[in-house]
Amino acid sequence: MFNKVDTGLDFCGREKEVLDFWKKNDIFRKSVKANEGKEEYTFYDGPPTANGKPHIGHILTRVIKDIIPRYRTMKGYHVERKAGWDTHGLPVELEVEKMLGMDGKQDIERYGIEPFVKKCKESVWKYKGEWEVMSDRVGYWADMDNPYITYDDNYIESVWWAVKTINDKGLLYKGHKIVPYCPRCGTALSSHEVAQGYKDVEDMTVTAKFKVLGEENTYFLAWTTTPWTLPSNVALCMNADEDYARVKVGDEIYILASALVSSVIGDGAEILDTHKGSFYEHKKYEPLFDYIRGTKEAEKAYYVTNDPYVTLTEGTGIVHIAPTFGADDARVAKKGGIADLLVYDRDGKQAPKVDRTGKFWKVEDLDPEWVSENVDLALYGQYAGKFVKNAFDPTKTEKD
Repeated sequence: MFNKVDTGLDFCGREKEVLDFWKKNDIFRKSVKANEGKEEYTFYDGPPTANGKPHIGHILTRVIKDIIPRYRTMKGYHVERKAGWDTHGLPVELEVEKMLGMDGKQDIERYGIEPFVKKCKESVWKYKGEWEVMSDRVGYWADMDNPYITYDDNYIESVWWAVKTINDKGLLYKGHKIVPYCPRCGTALSSHEVAQGYKDVEDMTVTAKFKVLGEENTYFLAWTTTPWTLPSNVALCMNADEDYARVKVGDEIYILASALVSSVIGDGAEILDTHKGSFYEHKKYEPLFDYIRGTKEAEKAYYVTNDPYVTLTEGTGIVHIAPTFGADDARVAKKGGIADLLVYDRDGKQAPKVDRTGKFWKVEDLDPEWVSENVDLALYGQYAGKFVKNAFDPTKTEKD
């Protein structure tokens, strides 16, 4: 016989009784001490930022991060469970900017870096108490009395030690990585930071014609959802295993995926022949913007490459490659040995053809010696200092 379950149980009350028992008898520390000397299982809490209030999503991650160390402890491992606080990053800075009535990097520099950092250090602990109460209430076990803190010198020095050790082993190299950039904040953004302000917008797409080098009136058609990256184009990419047609339209011949001819050109198009994408690999074409004269890097650009990431679900089956603006583009260019075709600013530093505010570089902001050797000023004058892409205006049509 089983005892009848009391239907009037106070589950919240029972939970609090358990929590009180754990605290009164110091169960967490006893569970850690009980396995001292046994095999270590290292756990460092992926630290939250305490200048924002905890929410239901944090409860989920707290519970998951409690289950694994608890399980490992029960399996006989010694698990110290190090708590931590994330005290760096844009969320902290933006909160302080809002508090001080600032708007961007220049305001911070006028206010002063040191006093701004001091305000950030004060702000970062704003909701520390709420985090500790929430963590305790969900039964999260971690050493909250001796946490690691990311602005602490000991932590910072440990990171630099790790970087130096990696470098000493010859595992570091210098290269380029494509990351989102915020011109307002004057800094690169993590994918998490981008996601916080991400929204879908309606915008124009473009099908661009790239003239095949040495062939009269013959063009590759490449479709892009980011026309503002076209000035930085260095290659075109086809899927090696897909069929591509040469289609005659009036006096011109267009090359695009056979499966997309009807959706791009229309029914009844005159198809001259078809070839696999591999047939066109290394085929050269003329650059859309020819204001940069023949540099050594340009010899390694403006040709077709192949990669299976190109699909035929939309567009033309040909992707324009701008490695300074896309992670896939950068990967394809690196694999194919294709140059980035960067410019040089007044400090002699390499930069994309479009500046960080979305404009063609002003001539006076570029390295004078590099400009004199590589830029056709007569051609470039019509672009210099202008936005590559204006904000989307729903009142305008493609004719505008």
